[in-house]
Amino acid sequence: MSHTTVSTAVLEETIQFACRAPSFHNSQPWRWIDTGQALELHLDPARLVQSDTSGRLALLSCGAVLDHLRVAMRAAGWTTNVDYYPNPNDHKHIASLDFTAAPFVTDGHKQRAHAIRTRRTDRLAYAAPPDWDRLESTVRQAVGDAAIVDVLGDGARPELVRASALAEADRLYDVAYHADLDWWTSSFDPAVGIPHSALVSSAEGDRVGLGRQFPVTHHGDRRPEVGDDRAEIVVLSAHEDTRLDVLRCGEALSAVLLDATMAGAASCTLTHLTELPSGLAVVRALTGRELPQVLIRIGVAPAGEESPAPTPRRPLREVFTADHPSRPD
Repeated sequence: MSHTTVSTAVLEETIQFACRAPSFHNSQPWRWIDTGQALELHLDPARLVQSDTSGRLALLSCGAVLDHLRVAMRAAGWTTNVDYYPNPNDHKHIASLDFTAAPFVTDGHKQRAHAIRTRRTDRLAYAAPPDWDRLESTVRQAVGDAAIVDVLGDGARPELVRASALAEADRLYDVAYHADLDWWTSSFDPAVGIPHSALVSSAEGDRVGLGRQFPVTHHGDRRPEVGDDRAEIVVLSAHEDTRLDVLRCGEALSAVLLDATMAGAASCTLTHLTELPSGLAVVRALTGRELPQVLIRIGVAPAGEESPAPTPRRPLREVFTADHPSRPD
């Protein structure tokens, strides 16, 4: 790879920005290392969630942060060159990145980076997104060959709701899973986990139908004017059963979420439907794909409604290390 010097200050700013990426239970399972020759992305094993036994959801999360980093660097005037899994003996070393100066930064690049700042996971019910055909086309173009994109219509919703209920029933006595949920939704660490403000009450969850059942909160019934959820459901599937294919689905997830945010839509990532055989079988049958990885609800929240508070993120010192003398500023 050819190398162009990027200052430490720029790397710190863009990494902190990129770490707004979504991750499983907000676990943030990534680590960035600046070697002076490349910026390396590593899977942080200390951040793995106990119930993610295969590490698949952590890889999806790392793919999302990698794409967020690329978007943030492009808005800062740099093109990112990615070498995936450069060390075949170290599968935790996910990618090495170097950068070349971009000839121009468009308003589109800036708006996409701004979407990182404004995106939120919204677990409430949505109205149907207007001009969906146009947004779907944009999403498919942004994903490219990183993943396979399918959109499930209203006819699939009853089956998805059934699959969601099956997944919850299968985990009724899963002690490790419920311990995970309890820890990540009641963590005393202010930099991680899912705050109660981001969760839903029983009534709110019932109107969505296919969301993960987190510990119930007492918010009442927000957004009653929307009625039952009318979101479009996007499914991202891997081409092959490899770490790289799962990672690239995470990159595709980032692209879809940012496109939705730029279009003024709300979004919510769903992985519980692909975590167990019962839910996975339903999604496979509906899409005809062997390796579905993640579902995304996309719709519209009421105009003028206050945006959800941002979920916490780990401080930069915990996710970034400079393994060399500082780069020039």
